[in-house]
Amino acid sequence: MQRRFLILLFSLFVLGALTACGSQSKEDVVKKLEKQAEEMAGYKTEANMKMRTGKEEQKYNIEVWHKKDDYYRVKLQNDQDEKGSQIILKNDSGVYVLTPALNKSFKFQSEWPQNTSQPYLYASLLNDIKADSDAEFTASENYYKFKTKTNYQNNKTLPFQEIYFDKKSYQPVMVKVFDQDMNALVEVQFANFAKDSSLKKEDFDVDKNMAMAPTEAPVANMEGEELEEVLYPQETFGAELAEEREVKTEEGKRVIMTYAGEKNFTLVQEKAVVQPASAQYSVQVNGEPVQLSDGVIAALENNILEWNHNGTTYQLASNELTQAEMVSVASSINNGTMVK
Repeated sequence: MQRRFLILLFSLFVLGALTACGSQSKEDVVKKLEKQAEEMAGYKTEANMKMRTGKEEQKYNIEVWHKKDDYYRVKLQNDQDEKGSQIILKNDSGVYVLTPALNKSFKFQSEWPQNTSQPYLYASLLNDIKADSDAEFTASENYYKFKTKTNYQNNKTLPFQEIYFDKKSYQPVMVKVFDQDMNALVEVQFANFAKDSSLKKEDFDVDKNMAMAPTEAPVANMEGEELEEVLYPQETFGAELAEEREVKTEEGKRVIMTYAGEKNFTLVQEKAVVQPASAQYSVQVNGEPVQLSDGVIAALENNILEWNHNGTTYQLASNELTQAEMVSVASSINNGTMVK
């Protein structure tokens, strides 16, 4: 009897030891993710992003290239925007947001992407996990899942995220970003994530990327267009439209709206101008690239926010709105009421 009990006890001990060896702790997985990041010379991946932060769901096709240590190329193409894509570049010269359809770019001296969460970048996801000492960790049959806080500098309405990694490859599979009520407002699905050591510095050159996305048919159609659609913000922080006036320009017209209230601001809309390839230039910005709620990348400098969307250039200026409030107003414009 005693012998049988000892055998049973030994068997349970061995089974427990094997189970412990077969499971991965949160710390084990983070170490594996860190090791993979350290060993990767670079990677390429594609992703689909859905954003439900506005009136209508926005869908983006995303292409990411990364070369160690600090070279990034992120191409974002909105399914509903026929005027072309945007490209975020980071190279030795700085951070750029390119709009190839307009032959135009913004240049930033920025810490992007280290200074804010980016749901489609491997390093950013890992940084968010490491920065949150209270990050929750669970393992299912196929995935390791982390629930962490986010770090969106100009958007505090998306405080949480869930990050899924494949258990075999430790590569990102999916990211869900939630509001305070745990509604998933942003979802990123990764595909074709592959380590890549062939990327060169030249792949992150501004001129080369402009040439890689040449002017397409929709861009030619922009010539001769006038600003026919005027959008109004849904979020105004209590301000009301006090004046709206039109100014004639060489390209058509410019609409200037003045909102007055506790926090005043001015909104300008005009047709986006396609620069000749020979006149390609970068607008120097002493600020940050920010993502609006519909995925559009805007340039934020002090009290001015500028962006292009569906063939229109917008400028929002205010000495009284905070930067986060300016992003909220701008985000509500692209999802606002359209008047012809």
